[in-house]
Amino acid sequence: MPPPPGIRPLAPGELTAAQEIERAAGQAFADVGMPEIAADDPLPVGELDRYRRAGLAWVVVDAGSGPVAYLLAEPVDGALHVEQVSVHPAAAGRGVGRALLEHAATHAASAGLAALTLTTFEDVPWNAPYYRRYGFRVLDERDWTPGLRAIREREAAHGLDRWPRVCMRRDLTWTAVSR
Repeated sequence: MPPPPGIRPLAPGELTAAQEIERAAGQAFADVGMPEIAADDPLPVGELDRYRRAGLAWVVVDAGSGPVAYLLAEPVDGALHVEQVSVHPAAAGRGVGRALLEHAATHAASAGLAALTLTTFEDVPWNAPYYRRYGFRVLDERDWTPGLRAIREREAAHGLDRWPRVCMRRDLTWTAVSR
């Protein structure tokens, strides 16, 4: 199924633009008492390119201005794990993040994957509370798959556990259309 208008694969020449989107989007964390997250470096170009080459990096493009948001994903334990979603503040509140999540869900379903998963901050309004509105549920730790455990271990090693984090899952039987 083709992506919705404005969503397409990340192009090789847009890797630094994706980094700038992540930097700009990350600044909001300073406003909620998480300046370390706001100051964190975006993924390196080589890592972004790995997702791009795998066909698991998508951007939302505004006509005339280039990418304004992106999503990175990878298969993890029978689900498509959303590794990163970043929306430039200038594009926030226009459904851009939701469109990327729906695109990822469509991609996952067409690949025969059962769900979308992600890890996120529990109490940040545009993190876990946002994802709950789109059908994600918090997983109890006993329900984490080996891949999700490994992801959480990497996040903890990176210092992200200074703030409450959760693993979330959206089964692909739920769709925005059925709401």
